[in-house]
Amino acid sequence: MAQQTMPPGDPDRGRLVFGPCRTCHYAEAAMGHNNGPNLHRIFGKVVGKQPGFDYYSEAFRQARFVWTPELMFVWLENPMAKFPDSTMMSLGVPDAQQRADLIAFLKQASVREP
Repeated sequence: MAQQTMPPGDPDRGRLVFGPCRTCHYAEAAMGHNNGPNLHRIFGKVVGKQPGFDYYSEAFRQARFVWTPELMFVWLENPMAKFPDSTMMSLGVPDAQQRADLIAFLKQASVREP
């Protein structure tokens, strides 16, 4: 995936951007998985390997890279373009600032809870 410069993000705005994502994902550890994998402490985890979540697409199961904020920033722009067989329903977050805010929220949510 092509490298892009990520602007500084605001976690409070990111919480609002994350609202529609909650249809399938949670950012709180205690909530577990939903229709999509739990995103608590997602950064540093191998893509497609969340224990207890068995609904990854074949491309995600075969992936051999680790989620970083920078990778997620690029991926969220258009998830289906990066992994066409993805089971993710979202069309992504095309606005760079909103993506950065969303990532700032996920970082903050991962630090706040055990």
